Amino acid sequence: MRLDRSGPVPYRLLNRAEALRLTYADASPVDVLAGIVAEFPDQVALVSSFGAEAAVLLHMVSQVDRDLPVLMIDTLMLFEETLTYQRELSDHLGLANVQHIRPDGEDLARVDPRGDLHRRDPDACCVVRKVVPLERALGRWPVTISGRKRFQASTRSDLSVFETDGDSLKVNPLAHWSAQDLRDYMIRHDLPLHPLVAQGYPSIGCLPCTTRVAPGEDHRAGRWRGSEKIECGIHFGADGRVQRAS
Repeated sequence: MRLDRSGPVPYRLLNRAEALRLTYADASPVDVLAGIVAEFPDQVALVSSFGAEAAVLLHMVSQVDRDLPVLMIDTLMLFEETLTYQRELSDHLGLANVQHIRPDGEDLARVDPRGDLHRRDPDACCVVRKVVPLERALGRWPVTISGRKRFQASTRSDLSVFETDGDSLKVNPLAHWSAQDLRDYMIRHDLPLHPLVAQGYPSIGCLPCTTRVAPGEDHRAGRWRGSEKIECGIHFGADGRVQRAS
């Protein structure tokens, strides 16, 4: 079933999200994925960072549809270990349609010609390297799957499995999972860990803006350390709108 594009947008989308929440209220993440892929054929893509916890959802997707588009935002500032992990994990899971979403060269030349915008304005850096490239790419897919979880940050504490924004639907199958749930799943399915996890990086972003986390610190303490920034800006806020850095 394709997205119904008739009728008032707010009324239509709220009804769709609520109907999905009711339909999948007791469903497992894999059942959610299978249902969404079946209900919205050729309209679904997974957005993945190939970070510390990404293997769980990617493994689930590989059980449902190995040809599902997997969008990796390649900011051109990722750790080399992340790029290697993406290739090795994709091969391990048999993922056949991983697409790298990169910033536009003209945009970088205009706003970050020296490659040091992350030092002066990390919000603006995230916009040009993550937000804008992803927004351009998502024009192709009205339904996107995200690996976000409630426990990851205060901004995600009310995260729902289904969110809406305009004509788009975002699905967060692991919204209610805990860190222990993720560890248990990784062990049960013998999934390879991101190599930086063992080096003290429980949450992994771009190389210039990610540091090691000390024992006892919040697992995202190494992201944009020393600033109040806790999100890159590519995700939905509590009001269902995309959070854009200003």
